[in-house]
Amino acid sequence: MSEILVVAEHRHGELAVSTLEVIAAAGELKKKNNMAVVVAVLAQEPSTFTDQLSVPSVDEIVNVKVPLGEFQNDNYEAIIGQLIVKRNPAVVLVPHSVDSWGYAPSLAARYGYGFATDVFALSYDGDELIATRAAYSEKMQVELDFPGKETILITLRGNIFKLEEGSSSPVITSFDASFVPARTDHHRFVEPESTGDVDITQSELILSVGRGVGEENNIESFRELSDLMGFTLGCSRPIADSGWLPKSRQVGQSGKTVSNCNIYIAMGISGSVQHMAGMKHVPNIIAVNTDPEASVFSIAHYGVVADMFDIAEELRNQFE
Repeated sequence: MSEILVVAEHRHGELAVSTLEVIAAAGELKKKNNMAVVVAVLAQEPSTFTDQLSVPSVDEIVNVKVPLGEFQNDNYEAIIGQLIVKRNPAVVLVPHSVDSWGYAPSLAARYGYGFATDVFALSYDGDELIATRAAYSEKMQVELDFPGKETILITLRGNIFKLEEGSSSPVITSFDASFVPARTDHHRFVEPESTGDVDITQSELILSVGRGVGEENNIESFRELSDLMGFTLGCSRPIADSGWLPKSRQVGQSGKTVSNCNIYIAMGISGSVQHMAGMKHVPNIIAVNTDPEASVFSIAHYGVVADMFDIAEELRNQFE
């Protein structure tokens, strides 16, 4: 049976949520192509992550003991390369992160693997893996295939794939890899400053506004409406670019992907490719737009051709 190899990421002793998202993506491929999912953990004490990684799709966890407490790209490249040569997986999936950018491109170039970055959808066309990512400043989506490549290395965008629920009892194995002296020194890791705003990626209910809102002065009334309804206020790129709402509220490929959202209301949003990529997976999408040909209606489960201010007033009357 062919394998999907997932490389786990962790920092300061905490497993990255993006690792579990990548496992979920691997699980979807497993269902489509009957493949085994193997997770590799490089750490001083890799067994500490076993319980968290024992989710339904995982068939095997490979523990790789390394003497370094922090990520070091030279060693990841060397060790993962050795592991791939040993196991010969068909697909290698890693989170799209500052860590993977430290080793994935050079690893793919060294061994001649198929390679794609920042991928947000995976599918199969027969036996051929298809990876979907953005192009042309995220104005288009492109599908990539990898003819003639035995192994394909892909970095996956975060907040796309829903985490699996439940647990499993995967086989636990170990791998002894040759340690490579680091060419760089790790001094310290600087965490990005908190914006102090809500994390829209974790919101289950989102009301987003677009150009149809008209002017900045109208934003506050929709903020009040979203609070009244118990929703988080989001926006499209033009609103964030204008500074009417923080960038942290922007939904889309160049903003946030709302992976945990259950109901998404798009008001006055026409539906650019990049915006829809950030919310098209939501199970309940409600679109409000005066243009019956707006692209957003193509993915909406419910559509209302009307003025967003009229609908906002009706909602306000219902919730007050």
